[in-house]
Amino acid sequence: MWSFRTIFLLAALGFLGGCGFQPLYGKSFAAYAPEEFAAIRVKPIQDRIGQQLHNRLLSLLNPDGRPKKPRYFLVATVSESIASLGVRKSAFATRANLTLRVSYQLSPISGGETILSGNEAIIVSYNILDSDFATLMAEKNARARAVGELAQAIRTRLAAQFVHSPKDNKDRTRR
Repeated sequence: MWSFRTIFLLAALGFLGGCGFQPLYGKSFAAYAPEEFAAIRVKPIQDRIGQQLHNRLLSLLNPDGRPKKPRYFLVATVSESIASLGVRKSAFATRANLTLRVSYQLSPISGGETILSGNEAIIVSYNILDSDFATLMAEKNARARAVGELAQAIRTRLAAQFVHSPKDNKDRTRR
């Protein structure tokens, strides 16, 4: 019985390798994506929440600073909404959901078609407390968590795009 499981596991791994499956953080990612991340210029995003997302993306994509020779630019727009829930009998809300949505496009600086576009959304919750200051700080913390998660999701999508077709992306920017 044990040998059957071993044979099945080895066969499954062989099938995954045969279909082109590769881990996102494998050798090909480590060799290629950071170089491509360093070539992305993140355009300024409107509003305070957009500024926070812009700064978070800059630190995730290029921790050494702004790109010297950018080949791509990333444009994003952010929208935010708050919904109160968890209502007491006295009609006061005790919990709120903060929803952040971002749509983004990655395009070559030289012009041409969009390489990647997408939408991401996240919902984070926070408590509405008796103290206005405590509620404000809880909301601020929820917003910071949401921005961090959205930036990480965008970075992951960019990495998947660059690992998936690195030669195609370089050819597109040279046209």
